[in-house]
Amino acid sequence: MAMSDELLGLSLSPGDAHYRAYVGPPQDYDLVSGMTFSLLVACGLRQNHKLLDIGCGSLRLGRLLIPYLNPRNYVGLEPNKWLVEDGIRYEVGQSLSDVRHPTFIYDTNLDSLSADTRFDYVVAQSIFSHTGIDLLSRWVTEVSSCLAPSGVMLATIITSDADCLEQGWIYPECVAYRLETIAKIAAKESLTMKVLDWYHPRQTWCAFYLPDFEQDLLNDGEPSWNNLGVLLRSRMA
Repeated sequence: MAMSDELLGLSLSPGDAHYRAYVGPPQDYDLVSGMTFSLLVACGLRQNHKLLDIGCGSLRLGRLLIPYLNPRNYVGLEPNKWLVEDGIRYEVGQSLSDVRHPTFIYDTNLDSLSADTRFDYVVAQSIFSHTGIDLLSRWVTEVSSCLAPSGVMLATIITSDADCLEQGWIYPECVAYRLETIAKIAAKESLTMKVLDWYHPRQTWCAFYLPDFEQDLLNDGEPSWNNLGVLLRSRMA
């Protein structure tokens, strides 16, 4: 048991140099991956969709998405290569990676993507909770330029009645913003923001989508598996 706890980093603090602890509270590693994967599926994610995982880290979410999506449909962005390598070693396995062919970008931006790359889904779990207003605005702009016309980004933020005034990347400390501030930044890039009623232990889920996104998937801010089932049945009728 002691060896297992050590491997899982359960005694460590967020930000410690361990592949599970570095990306957040290690005791929540499984909860956060299940929470995020379930939300994506409830919002319509299917195996044929192309997805960008911003700050994919040690594949906390990727370990569920890589086998779910068709080969080459998972793209993870992560500047810390060691996190991805440990995620493949301890969570995904090299053989599965060889079969599913995920793509990893070891950078802090999307400059290496071809100009015609488009994603159906983008996820940014606990990324905007560490970005100053400059980086937050930049990421919203970058994502809007690579979303498919019917695409959506699901992201978490920490809400407050005052905006963070810091700049750059702030980690492991967290920052907070007013919802109206985030909505205004999104609107400048023709993105609509919708607050979602989906459990997160510390943050608030929001959807950012372009006009062609099927808004019924969000169920007026309350996405659910049951609502998705109703929509799927209606398509088959």
